[in-house]
Amino acid sequence: MFCGEPLNPALLLLGLCATSFFVSMWMHNVAAAVMLMPVATGLLQRLPPPSEQSELVNKFSRAVVLTVVYATPIGGISTLTGTGVNLILVGMWKSLVPGAKPISFNTWFFFAFPVAFLFLMCFWVIICCIYLRKGSATALSSYLSKAHLKRDLQALGPVSFAEKMVLSIFGLLIILWMTRRITDDIPGWGSFFNGLVGDGSVSVMVAVLLFIIPNRKKEGEKLMDWNECKKLPWNLILLLGAGFALADGVQSSGLADVLSKALDFLEDAPYLAIAPAVSLISSIITEFITSNDATATLIIPLLYHIARTMHVHPLLLMIPGAIATEFAFWLPTSTPSNVVGFATGNIEIKDMLKVGVPLKVAGIAVLSFLMPSLGAFVFGINDGIQWMPNKISHWLRN
Repeated sequence: MFCGEPLNPALLLLGLCATSFFVSMWMHNVAAAVMLMPVATGLLQRLPPPSEQSELVNKFSRAVVLTVVYATPIGGISTLTGTGVNLILVGMWKSLVPGAKPISFNTWFFFAFPVAFLFLMCFWVIICCIYLRKGSATALSSYLSKAHLKRDLQALGPVSFAEKMVLSIFGLLIILWMTRRITDDIPGWGSFFNGLVGDGSVSVMVAVLLFIIPNRKKEGEKLMDWNECKKLPWNLILLLGAGFALADGVQSSGLADVLSKALDFLEDAPYLAIAPAVSLISSIITEFITSNDATATLIIPLLYHIARTMHVHPLLLMIPGAIATEFAFWLPTSTPSNVVGFATGNIEIKDMLKVGVPLKVAGIAVLSFLMPSLGAFVFGINDGIQWMPNKISHWLRN
């Protein structure tokens, strides 16, 4: 679909971006990167060895690997299940403000998907500008073509019963998530259960189906068994619990009051100046802590109390700060998905810096623009305008 006839390298990179983005929306970033990197390196196997490649071919090889490395964390921003950071933010919001309206799967998607999509387009433009040159299509056409890719697809054979069932259950899960609660005026199917069924209930129900439906490969085998289930990142649950304990400790120990007094000078600062700063600080910290989840656990409670000091809605700072922890683009060790790409041997640290620096700037710009506009609308932040004394309040009213 994206190869083009004749070959269009920019369009092919867009196809890899879109595929990585979509897969990462529904599974963890690292799992998506591990699954898709063989697809990228499979394309590169058609090219000559690195020592025999021309400059144009070599640049394209680097771009293919970087596409998977960076499109997976961008796609993970889109949904609550895309990365642990999103779950940590939602859990902490519920813990810090128990009476507040919870962030549902739908609410997050309506805000985060446009953010991630615009960010992905920025990434595609950046990588094409850096790694594609005039003549790239001619240099690659003898190694890559639509006919080559079609033969590879046909060699896979027909879709199996197990693949069809997993895809069907996957589609059911997405539909149930999206329709449980649509808007305040359109309640969705969740209203039949008086609010007792949440996104987690849907996830568990669909997961149980995987243990029931046979895969028709071997007698008695199901689509999922416990030996496979044990490989899931159960440590994430402990990390979530630790985050909630840390957030509670910041309040109960009195640290929140100390921070609030120390940050009194921010009370009159305009939000439009603070939001980019918060995103930048979060994105730099995550380069060195390695775990995006750990960075989010550390910084989200602090952003909550900073927002209270500034008299702005806490989500105006918490959401940009949390999403920015996904902007770990500079170093191979910044996040495991970076390691997956670096381990292929096709990219170097200088490649990550060339793409990562402008990409981080683009991400911060997208967040700083969409959070006070689209985010304020989706999360109902406009309802609290009366206690926002900053310049942002007048802009939000307009």
